[in-house]
Amino acid sequence: MFEKLKELLNHSYSPYSNFKVASIVVMKDGHTFSGVNVENASYGAGVCAERSSILSAISHGYKRYDFKEMYVLTSGNKISTSCFLCRQVMSELFEKEVPVHFYDLEGHQMDLLVKDLCPYPFDSEDLK
Repeated sequence: MFEKLKELLNHSYSPYSNFKVASIVVMKDGHTFSGVNVENASYGAGVCAERSSILSAISHGYKRYDFKEMYVLTSGNKISTSCFLCRQVMSELFEKEVPVHFYDLEGHQMDLLVKDLCPYPFDSEDLK
């Protein structure tokens, strides 16, 4: 999966930060969806790679808890984890035991579960 992420990283549109991110989400049925970060001069209008791949899966008819695992590669000089907006989306749509695999450009890997990334998620119970 690392080689696919490296290739995908080239599709990132990140002219402002020059921080490229690629993501691949694997569904329980084996289908995959990819995403990259897409920046915008109006910074808030950008989207992260993780949400791009997750939302693509949802757009193709997948539902909450259909996700098996996620892979993320960043162009930084160390392994970086997902931002909190992405973690919020993961906590809403992924089961707590779903692994998220993070890589740096050298192929070093760190694996975390959604429950570790989001120990205190904001969810539907908070809206009551």
